[in-house]
Amino acid sequence: MHPWPANCPAGRAWVRKSATIAEFVTALSVSQPMPFNIPILLTWLRVAMIPLVVGVYYLPEAWLPMHTKNITAASFFIIAAVTDWLDGFLARRWNQTSAFGAFLDPVADKLMVTAALLSLLALGRVADLVALVIIGREITISALREWMAQIGASKSVAVNFLGKLKTTVQMIAIPLLLYTDRLFGVDAQVLGTWMIYLAAVLTLWSMFYYMKLAWPQIRERSGVLNEVRAQK
Repeated sequence: MHPWPANCPAGRAWVRKSATIAEFVTALSVSQPMPFNIPILLTWLRVAMIPLVVGVYYLPEAWLPMHTKNITAASFFIIAAVTDWLDGFLARRWNQTSAFGAFLDPVADKLMVTAALLSLLALGRVADLVALVIIGREITISALREWMAQIGASKSVAVNFLGKLKTTVQMIAIPLLLYTDRLFGVDAQVLGTWMIYLAAVLTLWSMFYYMKLAWPQIRERSGVLNEVRAQK
């Protein structure tokens, strides 16, 4: 029993909240089991590899020298990046797309990139500002897409070529910075640094592009909110 009268604002809010919780519990009880197939398994594998990329650097030098740690972390990240492409390809090829897979896939991507960037930041191989720009953008656009989905306009900020290009550059730059040695006569650290700066530029560009696409909805909702406030 709630402590407020049912006819007061607090009481009505409590009733609405209780009804929402009850609806959520009911939905859980009648919902379908979580889908599980090869594409989703690959996505979970990508999530499971995140602590491997980070954890290898915590091993004692007596167990693994730094050069071996770099190769191992870069290899784990490359395998995870390949599964990022493969799970989507197989889901479309085998017609195994699902709402859960569409939710889990970008979450796994963002966790993987964020964990790798934090490791590179701790190792002094990436600038603070670059890491802040990339991680901050991911948080901002994730929140924007969540809000757009709630108002039924998620297609307005669907992933486009610019976003895919940004992701591709990131997926090449990060393993180069993890490896940070000479590769086929090329200094991986130097090449990776230039590419992560390019990724940061593409990150900002894509963020402003998505914000531009969402701006009409933001302005419209802001106008409605102001009208409601004015009527009170």
